[in-house]
Amino acid sequence: VQLQASGGGLVQSGDSLRLSCAASGRTFNSYYMGWFRQAPGKEREFVAGIRWSGSGTYYADSVKGRFTISRDNAKNTVYLQMNSLKPEDTAVYYCAARSGSSYYYVRTEQYDFWGQGTLVTVSS
Repeated sequence: VQLQASGGGLVQSGDSLRLSCAASGRTFNSYYMGWFRQAPGKEREFVAGIRWSGSGTYYADSVKGRFTISRDNAKNTVYLQMNSLKPEDTAVYYCAARSGSSYYYVRTEQYDFWGQGTLVTVSS
């Protein structure tokens, strides 16, 4: 699976942004998809994840209620809708994929495929 993340940019605090991750491969709908982020000088951290069917989602506490992950298996794409953005959301955002039926995979080492990252900058 090859992943291509897009949609990052420079926004102001309180704004919204939607990230997309397009996947190649015919088995996209069998993969668990996750979004991670990495701020300068910090480790990569889990943001949100979604099961292959879209029926189960999981969020980091820091984004719960503000971010929404979704997927369109017909388009081989997963999305991250980010609302009420804060300066502390500034980071490079990565999408990732792995097989499996669990409701959540939160560690980077649990994922097999990674996109190249898209930068989100939130100014105060």
